Amino acid sequence: MDETLLRNLTPSVLGILVRRGIDFAAAEDAVQDALVEAVRVWPVDPPRDPLGWLTTVAWRRFLDAARADAARRRREDLVDEEPAPGPAPCVDDTLALYFLCAHPSLTASSAVALTLRAVGGLTTRQIAHAYLVPEATMAQRISRAERTVSGLRFDRPGDVATVLRVLYLVFNEGYSGDVDLAAEAIRLTRQLAAAIDHPEVAGLLALMLLHHARRAARTAPDGSLVPLAEQDRSRWDTRLIAEGVEILQAALARDQLGEFQAQAAIAALHADAPTAAETDWVQIVEWYDELVRLTDNPVVRLNRAVAVGEADGPRAGLMALAALDDTLPRYAAVAAYLHERDGDLATAARRYAEAARQAPNLAERDHLTRQAARLNALGRR
Repeated sequence: MDETLLRNLTPSVLGILVRRGIDFAAAEDAVQDALVEAVRVWPVDPPRDPLGWLTTVAWRRFLDAARADAARRRREDLVDEEPAPGPAPCVDDTLALYFLCAHPSLTASSAVALTLRAVGGLTTRQIAHAYLVPEATMAQRISRAERTVSGLRFDRPGDVATVLRVLYLVFNEGYSGDVDLAAEAIRLTRQLAAAIDHPEVAGLLALMLLHHARRAARTAPDGSLVPLAEQDRSRWDTRLIAEGVEILQAALARDQLGEFQAQAAIAALHADAPTAAETDWVQIVEWYDELVRLTDNPVVRLNRAVAVGEADGPRAGLMALAALDDTLPRYAAVAAYLHERDGDLATAARRYAEAARQAPNLAERDHLTRQAARLNALGRR
C-alpha cells in the first residue's frame, strides 16, 4: 500500500467533490471512507487509475450518506453527475483547497487548524503542538470549525494571510521530520508566489528556501540533531540560499515589511556567515526587535533572548529570558544553553534534563539528554 500516493491524491479528490457542489465537511467524510476502502482493496486489487477509483468511491460514499440523511435527500439529484468511467483528469487542487478552508466564516486560528487537518494531513496532536495548546483543546477547535462550515458553499475563499500561516506551519512540521511535508509546502508557496505579487508571499518563500537549504546538515548519520553552530556548512545548498536571498532582497526593496520577510532576513544572516563565530548577531537582534514589534509573539521573544545572549553575552540573554513565561516550550532548553555559556554547568545540566522531559519529539529529547549527560560528566571531573 502506497500511503504517500493516497496522501498526494487526497486534495485532488476533495477538490473534485467540492466543485461538484458537496459541502466541505461531507466531502471530507466521503474521502476518508474512500481511503479506508482503498487500504482494504488496493493491496489485492490495485486500480489502473487511482485518482478515478478514489473519486468514484468517494462520490458513492457521499451518495449513500445523502440517501440515509433526510436533510440531505435533495443531493440525490446529483446522481446523474456521477463521474464517467475511465481515467480522471489529474488536477492539482491543493492550493485552491487551502484558500477554501480559510473561509470568512471561520476565525484565522480555526481556519488554519481545519486546513492542516483536512488538507495538510497533520494529526490533531501535531497541530496542537504547533499552536502550543493541549490536544483536547485543538480537537474541540477543529470540530467546531467543521460544524461551522458544514452546509456552507465555498464560494468565498479566505485571505492570503491565513493561507500563508497554514503553509508555514505545514513546512515546519515537514522540516521537523515528523511528516515529510516541507517540499510540498515549498511547491505550493511557489505556486502562490507566481499567482500573487505580494512581498509577504515572497518573504515566506525565501524563508522556506533558506531553512530548507540547511536540511541535509541538520542531522548526523545516526539521526541525531546537529545544532546550527555545529553544522557542516559545506553541506548547505548554496543554490537554494542564493535563490532565497535574491527573492528576499526584492521583497524588502518594496518597503512593506512583514513577519515572514523579517524571519527570512534572520535566516539569510545565518546563511551568509562562513562560520558560526562570524554570525552577525547584532543585526540578528535588530531583526528580532522588528519581529517583536510586528507580532509580539512569546516564541519570538524566546528566540530573541538567545540572540541577545550571543550578541551581548549570556547574562544579557538570561536577563531577557527572565522577562518571559517559564512555561513556554523550549524555555528550559534556552535557559540551559545560556547558563552553560555563563559557566554555570550544574544549572545548565539540570535545565537540559528538564528540557529533555518536555521535548516534543524523540530526536530533540535525545539531543537534550546527551547535553545534560555531557555537562554532568564535566562536573564530576
